[in-house]
Amino acid sequence: MHQYHLKSICFFVLYYICYVSTGAIEITTDNLDSILSSHEIVLINFYANWCQFSKMVNPIYDKLADKVSKEYSREGLIAIGKVDSDLESSISTKYYVNKYPTFKLFRHSILTKREYRGARQIDGLLDFIHKQIQSPIIKLSTPTDLLELDRKKSYIIGHFNDENSSNYKIYSKVANLLRDECHFAASTNIEKFKNENQRDDIVYYRSYKSSNLKDEYYNGLLNNSQSFYTWTNDKCIDLVREITFENAEELTDQGLPLLILFHHIDDHQSISLFQDQIAKQLMHYTSRINCLHADGEKFLHPLRHLGKTIDNLPLLVIDTFQHMFIFPDFKQISINGKLLEFVKDLDSGKVHKDFHNPQSSTKQTIIQENVYSKSKDDQMDFEKSSSIENDDSSQRSRYEYNKLNSRSSPPESVFIHLTPSRQRYSFRDEL
Repeated sequence: MHQYHLKSICFFVLYYICYVSTGAIEITTDNLDSILSSHEIVLINFYANWCQFSKMVNPIYDKLADKVSKEYSREGLIAIGKVDSDLESSISTKYYVNKYPTFKLFRHSILTKREYRGARQIDGLLDFIHKQIQSPIIKLSTPTDLLELDRKKSYIIGHFNDENSSNYKIYSKVANLLRDECHFAASTNIEKFKNENQRDDIVYYRSYKSSNLKDEYYNGLLNNSQSFYTWTNDKCIDLVREITFENAEELTDQGLPLLILFHHIDDHQSISLFQDQIAKQLMHYTSRINCLHADGEKFLHPLRHLGKTIDNLPLLVIDTFQHMFIFPDFKQISINGKLLEFVKDLDSGKVHKDFHNPQSSTKQTIIQENVYSKSKDDQMDFEKSSSIENDDSSQRSRYEYNKLNSRSSPPESVFIHLTPSRQRYSFRDEL
């Protein structure tokens, strides 16, 4: 009887050890590299014990870790980790963490560009994990599948002889690393894609239909992962990204001034012209300014804030997170470095000085007239417009309208309201 009880106790102890909640892995400088290198995917929560939002999310995050470990048991697939940013400040500094909690995703030891910014609940976090584990590659079973790809998007398309080949594995790895930047589609049926795959494995870049660009083939070695990643990254990462309400927090979080082209949704020509001029005039500035384009109909409030409507599109604006300035005439964007001059004037502070001294600059006089050419007939529409955070308070609208018509300073930033909110994050500068 004694032995029976002893065995029962041992059984329950083992059961407890196997199924007890262990929570997220505590990551330190000692184990960081080994955890990153031994897992395909690692999600890390950078938290601070003094942060109220961290305190709220930490128990939820530990439950997430337990669910993920049970659901995905394959060794080396995924790890859920956490970093105490006070105790391990060097790790936080290394990955530019300045707000808490911050969720960063690593693939194959490489930090991906996009943080998790969704709901801080089990369902939201788990759904994010599920999507990260799913393959981003669209399977092409027949040539018809190739024809049916969405031509409003650009693709890195591959045709392979064998899904188990080293070439396909490298293609898959790069596709996962750049899944947020580009679309990937591939076939592994050589018989059905003979017209596409006339030699060994091939990969090419297909731009969206309206660009009228020809397919561009990768001519390097597919088994050279670094070379293929560099080529794919160059094709996928646009000089000018689209800003939406979904990615606005990510883009504004970088802290760089925003150079935004507001355009009609079907105005691809203006976007192409803008991209060309960024490449010609501002390549040395792309690390210091965020070049973006936006659907003007989705961002009506910033236009009204500037005294503009969709009839004034395309419209080029700089938002410094303090003030907004309008480029005088988009038609002049390709003339003698005028775009470069506009950005340099912002960098030197000249654009702000000229606003306060309009007589000293004809160019800024035009800007000022553009900003404040607001008729009384527009006042009713402006007061009805919602703020960037859907605040339709008439009191706020009147305040913004009156401020717009005050010539003491340029229009205040609108996109500052899309930066990470202090209602969701604690910032290091609060210490």
